[in-house]
Amino acid sequence: MSLAATSTPRQSPSSTLGANSISHERARHILRDSVSRMAPRNDWTRDEVAAIYHHPLMELGYQSASVHRRFHKPNEVQLCTLMNIKTGGCSEDCSYCAQSTRYQKGTGLVAKRVETIESVLEAARIAKANGSTRFCMGAAWRDMRGRKNSMRNIKDMVTGVRAMGMEVCVTLGMIDADQARELRAAGLTAYNHNLDTSREFYPSIISTRTYDERLNTLTHVRDAGINVCSGGILGLGETADDRIGLLHTVATLPSHPESFPVNALVPIKGTPLGDRKPIEFTAMMRTIATARILMPATIIRIAAGRKTMSEEQQALCFMAGANAIFTGEKMLTTDCNGWDEDAAMFKRWGLEPMKSFRKTTVTSGPEAPL
Repeated sequence: MSLAATSTPRQSPSSTLGANSISHERARHILRDSVSRMAPRNDWTRDEVAAIYHHPLMELGYQSASVHRRFHKPNEVQLCTLMNIKTGGCSEDCSYCAQSTRYQKGTGLVAKRVETIESVLEAARIAKANGSTRFCMGAAWRDMRGRKNSMRNIKDMVTGVRAMGMEVCVTLGMIDADQARELRAAGLTAYNHNLDTSREFYPSIISTRTYDERLNTLTHVRDAGINVCSGGILGLGETADDRIGLLHTVATLPSHPESFPVNALVPIKGTPLGDRKPIEFTAMMRTIATARILMPATIIRIAAGRKTMSEEQQALCFMAGANAIFTGEKMLTTDCNGWDEDAAMFKRWGLEPMKSFRKTTVTSGPEAPL
């Protein structure tokens, strides 16, 4: 069983960066300098990330909204649908996941074989008809070793979805350089492989895969010319300093991820984290706002846990810099906001779906036009 089964939320260290070790004047200077930049940077220090993250939330949200308008059309939001193409039976011990064989007895999740190519393509057609422009496919595997038949089928799925004019993303666990190149040749748009949390807190959540193994997969994806999609999960029992650590790691990669998913833990009974209390919304918004300032050109996606957020909370996240959501029937094993529900929300708030491969980028002035 994962170490997280009996762990309790950590207390923030007394030397939390930004909170104690940097003066208010220095923190304000860091924020002003960060917001004024006209191009992304990859040399952030952890002190700088902490100073931004710990800023008063109203000011942080205002400044991140300014950055968002400089780099993106502010009312444009990407609609993505995620399908579980292979459910359960995973050998990993991720403490939050119902698909691990270690927790199968407690969760009652029944493992299934890989979905057929046609069933996946039909799901993609339904998603496109409902307005989704990006179709994501997840499989509960540790890695792709010895899965030649499955890889062949997945490449056919990727090619089929691309033929519909949709962006396509997969998350298949760890992959090597050759596998990344195969997926690139099939037309894959993006590969998702989340870092989940900080390097320091990670061993409390997962023991069967190292942090560096996750980073190695991101390297293979990036080197193959596939867009990197990598984010984290809030509410695992981490501290604010762990969220800062995650943001620092992602923002200092050789190139920023094309997509940064921000997940709020959905506690699943039978997993070691099944009794966790929901993360406070302010932590979600603070993370999104900081990510927008650190990675101004990246798509920031509200992912798992959106179902528990009010429409007004979602709107605050969009204002702070989020510009993508998952929508549809399911999100792997948890509930998802439906297409009709999201269409109604978009209408009320004046949002519009982002078109496939056509993210509107604006960098010519301090604010983007409506």
